[in-house]
Amino acid sequence: MNDECTPVLNTGLRGVDVASSKICDVQGKKGKLIYRGYRIEDLAENTTFEEVCYLLLHERLPGKQDLISFDERLKPKRQIPESIFTLLKHLPRSMNPMDVLQAATPLLTQADENAGSETLEHTVNSAEHLIAGLSTLIAAWDRIRNDRPPVEPDNALGHAANFLYMLTGNRPDPEAAAFFDAGLVLHAEHSFNASTFTARQVASTKAHIYAAIAAAIGSLSGPLHGGANVRVMKMLMEIGSAEAIDTYIDKTLDAGGLIMGLGHAVYQTDDPRALILAPMSRRMGEIAGDTRWYDLSRELEIKAKDAFKKRKNREIFCNVDFYSASLFYAMGIPWTCSPLSLPCPASADGAPMSLKNSLPKPHPNPPCTALVPPMWGITADRMNASSQPLKIDKPQNSDVV
Repeated sequence: MNDECTPVLNTGLRGVDVASSKICDVQGKKGKLIYRGYRIEDLAENTTFEEVCYLLLHERLPGKQDLISFDERLKPKRQIPESIFTLLKHLPRSMNPMDVLQAATPLLTQADENAGSETLEHTVNSAEHLIAGLSTLIAAWDRIRNDRPPVEPDNALGHAANFLYMLTGNRPDPEAAAFFDAGLVLHAEHSFNASTFTARQVASTKAHIYAAIAAAIGSLSGPLHGGANVRVMKMLMEIGSAEAIDTYIDKTLDAGGLIMGLGHAVYQTDDPRALILAPMSRRMGEIAGDTRWYDLSRELEIKAKDAFKKRKNREIFCNVDFYSASLFYAMGIPWTCSPLSLPCPASADGAPMSLKNSLPKPHPNPPCTALVPPMWGITADRMNASSQPLKIDKPQNSDVV
């Protein structure tokens, strides 16, 4: 009898089922992204970030009164404890912003007297603290590290506009605020990615949601998961002009390098979010009076795709970061700050519903069996998604097939 253990190689753990989800469906071959039955194109065009938060948290779009009540709960939570500002002011200005965000996130529990409660009501309340509070925390750190005082939240503004206001100290152009709002919607959820997997694993130990989100931010800080739009912007700045694109592509591909913002582990067509962000980037450049970064991105996309096809004899496609880089830069968001602008929705919106499913269930055997971490991957329930414009007061059903 052979007692030797044969190792099984599963690089990246792709294709290994973890759980089922009704929150988000990513259909890579078709280039579709669906939140609770709604196509991302419809959500980006017809809803606000707050409405999508409500959808992810409560499984349906809000009616008028639902949205008013949700907004009334979120806005007071934009205020974060003064002790957090004190801590930020004593940190070295050179610290990696994602490290600061990961370290400071659990401190938001100071404002949440029910932090750690396992009830869904308290978990959703904690998620509201995170959605609102992380925005203030991110803007405050960017100002503090640049020797500027934090700006108080303006509760007359929506979430996206308020973030830009706290970041810059100036009320944003309405169109820019609308574009940033849409950007938050596009980044709010993406199924069982690395940060969601991390958060769920931490939550399975009965750690509170703040600890789980802090861990998720740690995952997001890795160059293989978050921060890709920073590398796209660095690449565009390195290229500098359309005349230098061909040389850059040849040099990069000859060395076995990557054209940042092209290629995705799931999508086998252009990322649907990139198709939405591209015209926003162009328009934002027009508002700012400088379209060169959009123009450079567009020319690079065309030439890089052509070069890849000739060299590899296969297609390569845009991911969400390719045009978000030039969009956020044109908005005046420092490119070193842009990865910080997104963890708030990416980590805190769908997380409570996902983390709720990670809480250990009663088990007749010792609880360690319930704490065995799941492996990478997901089997998502298929959803019917209409491409019709949304009617907020009469949300369509998210029928699971």
